[in-house]
Amino acid sequence: MPPPIPAPLPPALLLLGPTASGKTASALALAQALPVEVISVDSALVYRDMDIGTAKPNAEERAVCPHHLIDVVTPEESYSAARFRADAIRLMGEIVARGNIPLLAGGTMLYFKALRDGLSDLPAADPELRRALDDEAAGRGWPALHAELARLDPEAAARLEPGDAQRIQRALEIVRLTGRPLADSYAKKEDDPLPCRLLPIALAPSDRGALHARIEERFDAMLHAGLVDEVRQLRARYRLDPSMPSMRCVGYRQVWEYLDGGTGYDELRFKGVAATRQLAKRQLTWQRQFRETWPGFVELDCLRPDLPEAVLHTALRLLHDLPLHPA
Repeated sequence: MPPPIPAPLPPALLLLGPTASGKTASALALAQALPVEVISVDSALVYRDMDIGTAKPNAEERAVCPHHLIDVVTPEESYSAARFRADAIRLMGEIVARGNIPLLAGGTMLYFKALRDGLSDLPAADPELRRALDDEAAGRGWPALHAELARLDPEAAARLEPGDAQRIQRALEIVRLTGRPLADSYAKKEDDPLPCRLLPIALAPSDRGALHARIEERFDAMLHAGLVDEVRQLRARYRLDPSMPSMRCVGYRQVWEYLDGGTGYDELRFKGVAATRQLAKRQLTWQRQFRETWPGFVELDCLRPDLPEAVLHTALRLLHDLPLHPA
């Protein structure tokens, strides 16, 4: 007797894109037409009381459908790709059991990669080593540590900007802890099966300059909405320091420096906009890699005026396994 053919996995929609690309409005369009529950794929939305600088969906938007993995830890805590993957797999199973469709939406591309590919055999964070690296950077600057990484692991250094403090620190941490290049540590994958078939829809701009203009407008809106006061209140309420992952989030890092007197308000704005643009650039680099390696990866122009409708139409065709010809 031939072995039984396994039943096809239920679908999960993925909606990914750079900051300010229209993910929230597109997700809400899906939620108004399909029985979805949103799983946030955003390393900043996990933090409680960080609402303005993360562009967190408001209460009205979250009332359209259930939202998960928002406000799950305090800014004093950390949240890893490994924890995200475990939480997302659990939530996908629960959502499918309720008869709904998981919609994983966000811009943290490392989380999407961890979900799709599994996790690497990487050492856990070492707080003492991280503090030592921060002290070194304070004295020598992150470009000097990037140069050290280039000597120890040229391939890893080539993928990072000299000022990308968080990733340089993690790369050096792994190399110093293991004595091996990052590629060796990334070679071993965990084999946790996914409960769903992933259907990715990505948003990308046909005009990078137009996305930059959106980013500038949105950062100005965050400042107008009280981002500086939000960070001031976070510092009063929690035991925070600028090395914590929450305070390294784009916008929060620049406001922290401003509140410490390191910059003026105009420089805060300039640095915040520049950092957000750099974030978008990194996100789009991730997406280009996904596009080249992910069968069935669909990309839509996030600047098109009918984007929410186009995302819904694409999702319906994906769910029904029809041929795709995205505009």
